[in-house]
Amino acid sequence: MNGRHAGPHKRAYTAVVLVAVALLVAGLGVWAGGVDGTAGNGDDARSPGRDLPRNAASGELPTGSCAPDEKLVAGCGAWWGAYIPYDRNSSLTKPVYAFEKKIGRKLDLVYTYHDMSGGKTDGELLTADEQELGKDRLLMLAWESTVWKEPHHANYTETQLGWKNIAAGKYDAKIIDPQIRRLKAYGKRVFFSFDQEVDARIKEGAGTPAEYVAAYRHLYDRFRKLGADNAVWVWTVSGYLGSADAMKQLYPGDDYVDWIGMDQYNYFGCHDTTDWNDFDESQRPTYDWLLENISAKKPLMMAEFATAPDPADPDRQRGWYSAIPGVIRTMPKVKAMVHWNRATSAEAKCDLTVNEGPALEGYRKAGGDRYFKQTVPSR
Repeated sequence: MNGRHAGPHKRAYTAVVLVAVALLVAGLGVWAGGVDGTAGNGDDARSPGRDLPRNAASGELPTGSCAPDEKLVAGCGAWWGAYIPYDRNSSLTKPVYAFEKKIGRKLDLVYTYHDMSGGKTDGELLTADEQELGKDRLLMLAWESTVWKEPHHANYTETQLGWKNIAAGKYDAKIIDPQIRRLKAYGKRVFFSFDQEVDARIKEGAGTPAEYVAAYRHLYDRFRKLGADNAVWVWTVSGYLGSADAMKQLYPGDDYVDWIGMDQYNYFGCHDTTDWNDFDESQRPTYDWLLENISAKKPLMMAEFATAPDPADPDRQRGWYSAIPGVIRTMPKVKAMVHWNRATSAEAKCDLTVNEGPALEGYRKAGGDRYFKQTVPSR
């Protein structure tokens, strides 16, 4: 999840968040053993992938010069999306609908995250809520090679399964194949990302760049073997240029990647940063670097973006967001934008949401621009 390169502050949640976790646990039941007996969302780990989704592909594909291609690249403009956290009752639909009401439009794309526990809450691709939202929106599923230790990764604590083990097929039968079959049964095309912000996972013990590439290609090959051709593959990095060498080593190759994703923020006073970077300054360096050093052939997704507030100038957030339509037109490879609508700690200076005030006003204005008005395909 977001900004792993920002350091341990991202994971150090305070008592406010712990209370929310307690409520989640009370509502969902005690976490059981996950993969290999690790603590995690093992509530349904005994029967991963049961109750396959219905095929959601329906209707006719959009036509015309602006219609998206087979890899979901819109011919004109870009998709407008967001990551919205679950509410304390473990609903995703309610907070998404509430967010859309605030911003005055339907999202094109909803981004969600999953672990590899096999549990129904977080380890099952295409939950009932995702399927509901996917009826008239695109979905982006991020699948982490970890087992989370609390519902919806509330405190970002997890157990690594290891890229070497993924590449060796250790989890194919129990975890990976059943979830691939779920995605195949869904039918409709979805964006899919394996271990997003992968450049930050090396220091977390996931493995080496070579092991990641092997794991990624193994997963890709399993999808192809099982016929889940509706996955559109997004290779996502933090985009932090201090990890430039690692990002080069982690790229699986153009044959295995449909989109490239980047997660860049204006943290300002959050996570020990001090400089204010406007939207252009926060995004363009990584955008340019990826095109020059990874691939100029692929569409780019701003898979997570947001700005922290400036307590001395609340209106600064409004300007940051309202500048997006003009700036993004000068970055033609960006074909999707996904706002990270979640605070990274309980500190007000790390509140990246656009739920109210100048931030909401700027974001709402940006999302109303015609550049972000595309016809979402139904299949």
